[in-house]
Amino acid sequence: MQDTSKQYDAVIAKCRALFVNKMSDYGSAWRILRLPSLTDQIFIKAQRIRGLQQNAVRKVDEGEVSEFIGIINYSLMALIQLEKGVVEQPDLNTDEAAKLYDEKIAETKQLMLNKNHDYGEAWRDMRVSSLTDLILQKLLRVKQIEDNAGKTIVSEGIDANYQDMINYAIFAMIHLNEAD
Repeated sequence: MQDTSKQYDAVIAKCRALFVNKMSDYGSAWRILRLPSLTDQIFIKAQRIRGLQQNAVRKVDEGEVSEFIGIINYSLMALIQLEKGVVEQPDLNTDEAAKLYDEKIAETKQLMLNKNHDYGEAWRDMRVSSLTDLILQKLLRVKQIEDNAGKTIVSEGIDANYQDMINYAIFAMIHLNEAD
């Protein structure tokens, strides 16, 4: 599992660098987004990945990796929004946003480590396409929970679904990196 932890950190370093650079370009404009808007952004990225996996012809020269990075970063933004709430105006500087990013990814990585312990890294035997499908399934669950005003009867909450999407996207990126 030591390799997984290092590989996970390498993927997150790439995602975090892009997040920080975009914060420098745009500030925290994303703080005005409501959770369904973030969920829809993630859904668009996951649908595009599925399309890339199914279609032989690509009309935009971007591959799966950039879309998985988007899923990770938008999911982390959603976790921050869950904690801090939506605002009417951007309210975080780059350092504050990066600190929140680091806190949320640390919690998400710990969840991954715990699940990896219990499941024996079963994800390593999965295909990237299956991880994509699981992300889409989680998105449909989140949309249903959002439509239910955030209430669940027996299911985990929205935060756990975002964390799972992050971890599935990281696993997919690890697989794609190993294939290169």
